[in-house]
Amino acid sequence: MWQILYDATDFLWGTPLMILMVGVGLYLTVRSGFFQFLGIPTWWKHTVGEVLGGSKSEDSGPKREGELKPFQALSTVLAGTVGSGNIAGVAAAIAIGGPGSVFWMWLIALVGMMTKMAEVTLSVAFRKKTPDGEYFGGPMHYMREGLGKIGKFLAGFYAIALFVEVLADACFVQPNTLATCVNDVFGVPLLMTGIIISVLSTIVVLSGGVKKIGDFCGKFVMPMILIYIIACLSVIVMHISDIPAAFGMIFQYAFAPAPAVGGFVGSTMTLAMARGASRGIFSNEAGMGTAATVHATAQTDNPSHQGMYGILEVFIDTIIICTLTSLAIICSGVWSNGSTGVVLTFDAFRSTWGFAGLVILCIAVVLFTYSSYLGFFVEFRTCVEYLFGEKAIRFMKWLFLALPILSVTLEVEQVWDIADMAVGFIVIPNMIALLLLSPKFFEILHGYLAELKQKEHS
Repeated sequence: MWQILYDATDFLWGTPLMILMVGVGLYLTVRSGFFQFLGIPTWWKHTVGEVLGGSKSEDSGPKREGELKPFQALSTVLAGTVGSGNIAGVAAAIAIGGPGSVFWMWLIALVGMMTKMAEVTLSVAFRKKTPDGEYFGGPMHYMREGLGKIGKFLAGFYAIALFVEVLADACFVQPNTLATCVNDVFGVPLLMTGIIISVLSTIVVLSGGVKKIGDFCGKFVMPMILIYIIACLSVIVMHISDIPAAFGMIFQYAFAPAPAVGGFVGSTMTLAMARGASRGIFSNEAGMGTAATVHATAQTDNPSHQGMYGILEVFIDTIIICTLTSLAIICSGVWSNGSTGVVLTFDAFRSTWGFAGLVILCIAVVLFTYSSYLGFFVEFRTCVEYLFGEKAIRFMKWLFLALPILSVTLEVEQVWDIADMAVGFIVIPNMIALLLLSPKFFEILHGYLAELKQKEHS
């Protein structure tokens, strides 16, 4: 059964899906005037610049409706994206697809920046507000509201696939990775870790819901990302002479078969493409539309303004964090030792810093995976609201909160395959919707850019 699932995953993530994802991303890139590249001064100023400068854009006002401040929304999304995908997922891609898989991660990220911006922009534009003051938005909403009858079908298909993906990723992959890490390094029983995760998450969710999660992520996510970046750089610096060779292998094996070396059984170009793309999207969520459900809750004056945070999110997640993880694994020479998943990343830190490296990485894994699991609750809530109605959230949330107790005892490779399959079925309807709604996206984007230009001149 699992072999069939594995083969189906490889087929799903083959050339057709790559053409669809890259094609839509390139279309959005070209039609936007290569905004993610040529518009760097603009989106950087209105994201990082505002946060660091304490801009009034971070404050709520008459025109800024929503539950979370923009930075809180970004932090919550990063909490959901920066998790096991950046540590275990990247390692798994390299272990199976070889160093060449990193190139395909980069490609997906570069075009995915505009894909993510389109998702976020449309999610804010088509979001809805409940009488209780809660905001719901995301692909299901812009499909249903923006595409008529075909949109309702796509939205239903997407919502079902999203439900499976959120449960597989948030409730299985993240807690499983966390528990395995703590067990390997400190010997803590898997079941005990699962219980602790469920109890702590229940306290956070019941004490304040989305706003509490946003507050938590806003305080802890960015510092933990900085700590992990420093840790990876320390490994890379110790093997700085191997950096040119690492980049050489990344580009060489992206377009050629990687030979069997040590414990590495070899890889084809197709396998490198499939694993790199799937793990890249799994990490930054560009094309999935999942992160857009969180951004839809943000306080913002314009949908495209919040969309710029989508570009920043992909940049931080893949171009910075996933790249550093990849270089640490490849430069340290452990990529071909036969290990996979988080164990391979452990090997990179262990080979450089011994047990101290394991402790540092374990702390990073715990913080990443737990915050990722917690951040996914917003996506889970949105999915449940669409499929079962708002009242169902109060009951269905217990499924989300209890599953980690079960997931910590499962084989993680099987869960990864389920998650990859679900991601594929999420991407397809979302790519179709983004293509059909692209005129609306460009209308909002160009209108906002014209507004900013007018403000600068005045």
